[in-house]
Amino acid sequence: MRKAKGLGTKGQGTGMKFEDLEVWKRAARLSAQIYKELEDLKDYGFKDQITRSGLSVPSNIAEDFERDSQKECLTFLSYAKGSCGELRSQIHIGMEIGYIERKIGKDWLREANEISSMLSGLTKTRRGFIDNG
Repeated sequence: MRKAKGLGTKGQGTGMKFEDLEVWKRAARLSAQIYKELEDLKDYGFKDQITRSGLSVPSNIAEDFERDSQKECLTFLSYAKGSCGELRSQIHIGMEIGYIERKIGKDWLREANEISSMLSGLTKTRRGFIDNG
């Protein structure tokens, strides 16, 4: 298997950690913002669901980075991207029912869309390593 420069599983000898990835940093920051903003929300079902999907994005990016094969990595990137879509859906609903202030929700949606795009790029790069490996 060809090693992915700077993206490989467990850094693939590059010394990189998932914490070095900009996409992970942004996803973790967004997750923390959601937790903080919704801290006092009394609808525990909604709060639990949206914080779980937000937390799932950086968690799956981290799990991707620690896997032993590029194919396994693609699975976890797919989970992260799916969770990003789930999160966007919940943000829309949260704004509609008044749980999330519109300005904050729009900022979160913009960030989640950018993270999703970054995940698409990372997935494309990983697929290239499989195809060329």
